[in-house]
Amino acid sequence: MASEGTGERTDGPGTTHRDPGAAAAAAEAARPTGGETVRIDSWIWSVRLVKTRSMGATACRGGHVRVNGERVKPAYAVRVGDEVRLRQAGGHERIVVVKRLIRKRVGAPVAAECYVDNSPPPPPREAIAPAGIRDRGAGRPTKRDRRDLERLRGLTDSANAARARRDD
Repeated sequence: MASEGTGERTDGPGTTHRDPGAAAAAAEAARPTGGETVRIDSWIWSVRLVKTRSMGATACRGGHVRVNGERVKPAYAVRVGDEVRLRQAGGHERIVVVKRLIRKRVGAPVAAECYVDNSPPPPPREAIAPAGIRDRGAGRPTKRDRRDLERLRGLTDSANAARARRDD
């Protein structure tokens, strides 16, 4: 017995199997028809580089999305072979080459087949130093402790740091 349109089949109570052909069929259904183009904000959403389409549009408007080295607006028509650079939170940059155009969001394994990921690997977790770990039970940090923690984390600029030294 198969569920209607889900690509699943059941062999009995409690056993459900995914049909791998259903994922490919969903990707084909999401493909634009003859000569149709896909907006960049829609494409980066559909291949799961951003969580929502509005986040994709906001990233484009903010200058965080570049196609072939050029900043683009959300309505830019992306083509196969374009290099898309997306700057994400934390300064990490995703660099992908468009392999296939889709206009609807699909599952992660199918979405990964729509681009070639050329992103640099993220820095190892050991390289990221823990910023200011206080002893348990040490109580509330003083103003000087708080400023030292902010300076250690790099959250203050030089003017604030100079003012903090003068105040201490």
